[in-house]
Amino acid sequence: MKKLVSLLIMLVLLCNSALSWAQTEPEEIKLEDNKFKEYFFEALKQKGIENYDKAIVALERCLKIDANNATIHHELGKNYFFLKDYKNAYSSFEKAHSLDPKNKWFLIGMYDVDYETKDFVDGVKVINKLIPLDPKFKEDLVSLYMNTAEFDKALLLINELNETIGKSDRRDNYKLQILSKGQYQDAEITNLVEQINKYPKEESNYISLIYLYSKKDNLEKVLETARLLEKQIPNSEWAQVSLFKSYLINNDSEKAINAMNTVLASSKIDSKIKHRIFNEFLIYLNTNPQLTPVLDKAIGYFDNDTNVNVAKEIGKYYHNKKQFDKAVKYYQLSFKKNNLDEVETSLLLLDIYTKQAEFDKALKIANDMVALYPAQPQFYYYAGLAYNQLQQFKKAKEMLEMGMDYVVEDISLEINYNIQLGEAYNGLGDANKKEFYFSKANELLKKQKQNE
Repeated sequence: MKKLVSLLIMLVLLCNSALSWAQTEPEEIKLEDNKFKEYFFEALKQKGIENYDKAIVALERCLKIDANNATIHHELGKNYFFLKDYKNAYSSFEKAHSLDPKNKWFLIGMYDVDYETKDFVDGVKVINKLIPLDPKFKEDLVSLYMNTAEFDKALLLINELNETIGKSDRRDNYKLQILSKGQYQDAEITNLVEQINKYPKEESNYISLIYLYSKKDNLEKVLETARLLEKQIPNSEWAQVSLFKSYLINNDSEKAINAMNTVLASSKIDSKIKHRIFNEFLIYLNTNPQLTPVLDKAIGYFDNDTNVNVAKEIGKYYHNKKQFDKAVKYYQLSFKKNNLDEVETSLLLLDIYTKQAEFDKALKIANDMVALYPAQPQFYYYAGLAYNQLQQFKKAKEMLEMGMDYVVEDISLEINYNIQLGEAYNGLGDANKKEFYFSKANELLKKQKQNE
């Protein structure tokens, strides 16, 4: 019985084997191969004339013959992509990649879908698989990190690419965006210090480091870095920042002026540094007044500076030193440079002209400014004062009475108004009004002292 069962099993196996051999006859293999090629070329033809639906049908017929053909899945992905059927496109590219992980084009297809659908998180995953096959995609990874707000990773990769393949405008722009966020500046400072130690002749690293220290208002570190730059690259414009200070200490005025002019003319150097150097030169002039003419050229470098009216600041410098003629020169120059500061500059000029008893000049400025700024009480006051001094008491009274309406919570100015109104009525021969305004001025003066 056992022998009979064994014989039956052998007959079944032989039959199965015969059937298996029958399925792989060379003629049938060749026939299927021809069909596969026919469908494949039909798919390429349909894709070429943008009949993507028909191309997909032909490719699916290919898959019935060879379900694990990575090329066919890749082609399917392309056609789905052109139809904007991104879900099926991604699945097809992913299937192709699983069948042939070493083919970068399958991953590129997946990345194209991520890019079109703005799935930057998945894009990061795909690109990290793609980079070992093609390192140039590190550039794309930087952009992806920017889109996923992984700025720390982006900064590290930017620095790596800058060192290995050189800088690029796009990466520089990304870096500026990242460093505008204060929390990343310390990491970049550390990186730049390391780069300077590695490449001491690369000027751009010093400049970037100086820029970051300047942003943090750490001027000591700015100068320390400039001194190091001076040592490594003496011809650098930034090196002049450090050299300027040493020239002043050594009283080498000619070299100090040349260094200052180099710094002020530079488009690379931050305005904070320029203003600091300029202020140091002003202090130097205290003991070297013969160099004052140098200021006129230096001011020209600040023509486009919208933050500081340098001519006005020089005027204030001389004003405080009671060198009024020099102060007036620079105040007048400030009008030409920047009309936005004309209220303050006019008041400073009026202060000087009244102190120097040049009341005609004071009156002209005050009247002009009253016409331009009718709500500024200081200009009415100076006009009234000038009219009194020129013995035009009626005009003084009228101007002061108009201006008094604009005096608000300024007790010092109110005291001065009452004094000048007393003077005006005195000049007009009205003793009662004179006493009224003088006594009012005294009351306000006592009140002011009590409040101090």
